Amino acid sequence: MECKDVSDRRIVGQQLGRRPRGVFRVSVRCSYGYPQVIRVHPVVAGKPFPTLFWLTCPLLAREIGHLEADGWVKHLETRMMEQPELRDAMRQAHQRTCAIRDELLSADEKAALTANGTLVGLVGRGIGGISNWDRLKCLHLHAAHELAEANPVGRAVLDMLPVIECSSQQVICSAYE
Repeated sequence: MECKDVSDRRIVGQQLGRRPRGVFRVSVRCSYGYPQVIRVHPVVAGKPFPTLFWLTCPLLAREIGHLEADGWVKHLETRMMEQPELRDAMRQAHQRTCAIRDELLSADEKAALTANGTLVGLVGRGIGGISNWDRLKCLHLHAAHELAEANPVGRAVLDMLPVIECSSQQVICSAYE
């Protein structure tokens, strides 16, 4: 279902710092009612768009950016390789993402993507379009996926953050109204 709420489209645009591409719906809202995660349709402008869940919350984006700058992509990837149960749980999360993406595609979209040779690559890629499921790409992707579905790396990321929502005295998105 497309996001038809003009206010949500405007706020998501402000959160991202640009007009959102493609068809999306708000998957998760913070306790103040603002979008935190959107689910983007897997085809944008006729081309594959493998990132289903997009983190829009500016507070989370900033805080997770700090973790990435501190090398946590590599740390968590190493942890995933050292812990078979974590690696297996991540593979299951990737499989669920592939299934969701496949369900969202219409028969016409599948036919068009098959014709141009991109369907197999789209439906076979995991979270954020990752082809090697033993690797991590971006912690923002995993946190968004955890908030919307279930993702053990995303859970670890969110657990590392001091807060996952703005304080009531300083709600960042209220400035976008």
